[in-house]
Amino acid sequence: MNNPDNVVEMRSISKSFNGVSVLKDVGFDVRKGEVHALAGGNGAGKSTLMKILQGVYQADAGEILIGGRPAAINSIHDAKAAGIGMVFQEFSLVPSLTVAQNIFLGSEPLGAGGLIDDHAAVRRAKEVFSEMEVDVDPRAEVSRLGTAYWQLTEIAKALAQNATVLIMDEPTASLARHESEALFELIDRLKQRGISIIYISHRMDEVYRLADRITILRDGRHLLTEPLTDVTPEQIVEGIVGKKIEGQLSYRARHVAHDVAPLLEVRGLNAGHRVRDVSFALRPGEILGLAGLMGSGRTELARALFGIDKVDSGEVLLRGKKVTLASPQQAINAGIALIPEDRRAQGLVLEHSVQDNLLLPLLGQIQRGPLLDGAKGKELSSSLIKRFAVKVAHPHRPVRLLSGGNQQKVVIAKWLGTDPDILILDEPTAGVDIGTKSEILDMIRELANAGKAVIVISSEYPELLAVSDRILVLRDGSIIRDIPRSEIADEEYLQLAVQGV
Repeated sequence: MNNPDNVVEMRSISKSFNGVSVLKDVGFDVRKGEVHALAGGNGAGKSTLMKILQGVYQADAGEILIGGRPAAINSIHDAKAAGIGMVFQEFSLVPSLTVAQNIFLGSEPLGAGGLIDDHAAVRRAKEVFSEMEVDVDPRAEVSRLGTAYWQLTEIAKALAQNATVLIMDEPTASLARHESEALFELIDRLKQRGISIIYISHRMDEVYRLADRITILRDGRHLLTEPLTDVTPEQIVEGIVGKKIEGQLSYRARHVAHDVAPLLEVRGLNAGHRVRDVSFALRPGEILGLAGLMGSGRTELARALFGIDKVDSGEVLLRGKKVTLASPQQAINAGIALIPEDRRAQGLVLEHSVQDNLLLPLLGQIQRGPLLDGAKGKELSSSLIKRFAVKVAHPHRPVRLLSGGNQQKVVIAKWLGTDPDILILDEPTAGVDIGTKSEILDMIRELANAGKAVIVISSEYPELLAVSDRILVLRDGSIIRDIPRSEIADEEYLQLAVQGV
């Protein structure tokens, strides 16, 4: 029998791509005014299930009920008409347009003569933001706004189309901590209005803060649906991964030889407005964490060290010798690799195959005269896929079709294939499941144990504390504290240090 509280019900959903089964007889439902968390490992089928609900894909079998009645959702327009809205992890806004223009893009209010009425768009956008109880200027150009305002604009865009069900895919991935809390308060208000929210996240603290129920998918199958009050975080993690994971976020004391010469020295480095008089040393086998609020200069420091951003003054020394890092190629030649913050925009060529992406920084290794050795390239890419456990049906599959965690593995694999001496990782576990997260953290430890020098930038303090031997706290482009890991008692201590308390 139908549950009268269900606003959406998906029954026995199955989906295959090129003969590979992605979803197998999956059931999922959402009640009015609830936050229903959807969890699972990368590749578990979460995104595919939601894209079926969004009309991006059509199920091979099964049915969707909206308000208790069968619904044919064969396109995004069908989903919108059914009251389904999606807030993507990768924003879908047009930066050069205003907030109001983005909200009503494709459904612009028209005035006399059939012309677009921008004033009406601004007025209606103000009404939506007023209902959300947030302050956003509808006339502001999106490119001039911070990430938190992009997120609010995405939500307003869905609500302006009368969405009664919002799908939120890792909505805090690009938000600072205080911005995330503001989003949580907004979600609470939306619940009170009867809006239902499907919340996709790998962060257990967020799930327990927001969700009423949780559904876990594993290997394309429905594993469980339970109230959050009836399931422990350990059970959720074990359900996602398929085994118990213990100690992955616990710091493992490591010996770093401080009597050896630094592998990297940075002296009085200045680059633009976000890197100001930065100095530090990094020794072989050391993992250095960078902590700070959004805009503190962490990413800009990484970009300067990798030759992306121009260095205005200061020195960089490798093994005691001054080097010039005016381009990424010079940084690569010097033995530096950067795993960028945004894997999709900066780390991958999405339309190219997994193999092509893996080989991009390694072409010199497979060059034979003026040509490339295809057999050697295939062998090299296959070895990287195996080494980093990238889940892909075929190396020639476009990398955009991989799950977020497997895309991240491709980015890491291609740069580690260059065998760098210094590895910089900017938000390396953003948007990946707990199993992949533990694999990445273990890989970082293994690299340091092999004598590599590693810099880790992360907004996830538990992860930063789990791997860092020392943490630099940045604010306004400058280092304000240099703290040995042994002096950091807990996450709260680091949080206060970042806030300058």
